[in-house]
Amino acid sequence: MPHDPGAQAEVLIQAMPYIRRYRGKTVVIKYGGAAMVDESMRAGVMQDLVLLHYVGIQPILVHGGGPEINEAMGKFGKVPQFIQGLRVTDAETMEIVEMVLTGKTNKALVSEIHRQGGQAVGLSGKDGNMLVARKVEGEVDLGFVGEIVKVNPHVINAQIAAEYIPVISSVAVGDNGESYNVNADHVAGAIAVALKAEKLILLTDVPGVLSNKDDPQSLISVLTIAEAKKMIQNKKVDKGMTPKLDACLTAVNGGVDRAHILDGRMPHAILIEVFTDCGIGTMIRG
Repeated sequence: MPHDPGAQAEVLIQAMPYIRRYRGKTVVIKYGGAAMVDESMRAGVMQDLVLLHYVGIQPILVHGGGPEINEAMGKFGKVPQFIQGLRVTDAETMEIVEMVLTGKTNKALVSEIHRQGGQAVGLSGKDGNMLVARKVEGEVDLGFVGEIVKVNPHVINAQIAAEYIPVISSVAVGDNGESYNVNADHVAGAIAVALKAEKLILLTDVPGVLSNKDDPQSLISVLTIAEAKKMIQNKKVDKGMTPKLDACLTAVNGGVDRAHILDGRMPHAILIEVFTDCGIGTMIRG
């Protein structure tokens, strides 16, 4: 059935106020989970990024690659271990993480953006000392798991000035040149603050934050900073959601206007969030 040209024009007109509002602004998007593994879903997300770029909004893509890292670890006979949502990362696992994130996943996403008509550059957090990290200390030794202590945005800004979409893997560098595996949600939150982004969008494979983590129908549309902190403290969210809320809190406390946790399995979730009044996923605000 042919599309109605009038209806298509009406959609564009309805999007105009949002294009005007966000034109020239930066939106940091974190992509990960099972939604990144499905090729058709991944193509749709990359289409969204390219469209944002064409209408004058600057997307920054930060990615993880948990399922692909797990698969690669299995090939090396290693069993993934997680503590409080963070991957236990010994020296051999760190090599696998870096190989997968910077050598495979990153370049696949860059290639898909090019296939969708955009221009992208793949970056590691080690490029230009973009992401400087220190070892996460705690009751349990997580190995080469890091936390961001500094973001140097010069490399990112250089790619923006050259009209590329930066695609950033969540590998950081330590003071002695060692590599650190940093949770990609945390990386996205820190980069959003450093770039003074307008929005942080975390794409995942769940509908958003749930009031009952076992009930997918219990979606919470809006959370304040205080409410999000309380959910973490009271362990009302599962372990995988905790770093996402942490990242949103980092962003909003750091001056980012809004942070969103969206279901990346929904076709064109980014466009729906940016260009419509429809409330999808969970929004965290001050």
